[in-house]
Amino acid sequence: MLHEFLTHNRCELIARCRAKVAKREHFATAEQLQNGVPIFLEQLIRILLSEQLNQVLEGRFISIIQDSGVGNGEVGVSATLHGEDMLALGFTVDEVVHNYGDLCQAITDLAVERDAPFSVDEFRTLNRCLDNAIAYAVTAFSFKHDFIESDRHDAEENKRMGFFVHELRNLLGTAKLAYSACKTGNLSLGGATGAILERSLDGLGSMINGTVSLVRHGHQLGIGNLISLAEFAAEVEATSALAAVAKECRLNILPVDPRLAIQGNRPMLLAAVVNLLQNAFKFTHLHTEVTMVCHAVDDSVLIEVADHCGGLGADLANRMFQPFVQGGADRSGLGLGLTIAQQFVVENGGRLSVRDMPDVGCVFTITLPRHAMPVTLK
Repeated sequence: MLHEFLTHNRCELIARCRAKVAKREHFATAEQLQNGVPIFLEQLIRILLSEQLNQVLEGRFISIIQDSGVGNGEVGVSATLHGEDMLALGFTVDEVVHNYGDLCQAITDLAVERDAPFSVDEFRTLNRCLDNAIAYAVTAFSFKHDFIESDRHDAEENKRMGFFVHELRNLLGTAKLAYSACKTGNLSLGGATGAILERSLDGLGSMINGTVSLVRHGHQLGIGNLISLAEFAAEVEATSALAAVAKECRLNILPVDPRLAIQGNRPMLLAAVVNLLQNAFKFTHLHTEVTMVCHAVDDSVLIEVADHCGGLGADLANRMFQPFVQGGADRSGLGLGLTIAQQFVVENGGRLSVRDMPDVGCVFTITLPRHAMPVTLK
């Protein structure tokens, strides 16, 4: 009888199935896959035994599938849990099917080795139960996978939209500050403040055009141009000076070696540094100084932004680059500035880190590959 064969060889069959799983580069313990082959074997044995004893209704209750596709039988419940377990362990839907196929092959191979004959009805029962279990497991796997993917896609879309809105707000805020300064001081638009306004409006246009291009063609970041670090620092200062005044702090950008250069997408790197400064202006204590230092160390260029926020604390330092995380009482922003800065720096081949200075402040450091400006012959 098949149910007796399965009972006597249960451990051997489970071991063979586990070995087959291991050969496919994934391995899960019996505890991790407790809703899989071990439970299914027990259910199969009980179904076969009930059919032998003409207890057909009991066997059907164990393996029942309703017309609606929702099963309340034991096979359905455990196979559903098995499908969810497989997804959590990183398996694919193919491997879910293979798991049950492994058992069928293991039973067949062992039966041939032991010369154990079984009736046609018993093999029909085996195949029916396997079909039911596979259907439930795959359905559960696919449903939960789609649910997780939908959540992930929504989260990515929210972050992408947050990035766009955050950068638009930065540029618009700078433009409004420049316009207000020109209006209040009766300044000429041809001066330095007018240039800030023009640069901000150009940035808004570029960002909108870039978004249109992204929708049409997808995001492709090239190698980027060589950028004079001194000129870059000057542009950062011009872009951020008014924001520092509005936040009642001082911006101090130290002189930069004119020979140093970086390479990358200038608007993205500028946005990254400006976001760091905006963050510093927001949290540094009133009337304190925010300092930006650009210098070279070995084969790297470091852009450091230091503030006087009073320090971070280990917990905030570990999670502050995560999207939508806000560490202070001021919740006027989206909690995306540091996330944007980190992503833009990484996409340009660099890294962004933070160093806590307890009771003083913190220092954000952008590290980029070092380049040199070409020598101009006079």
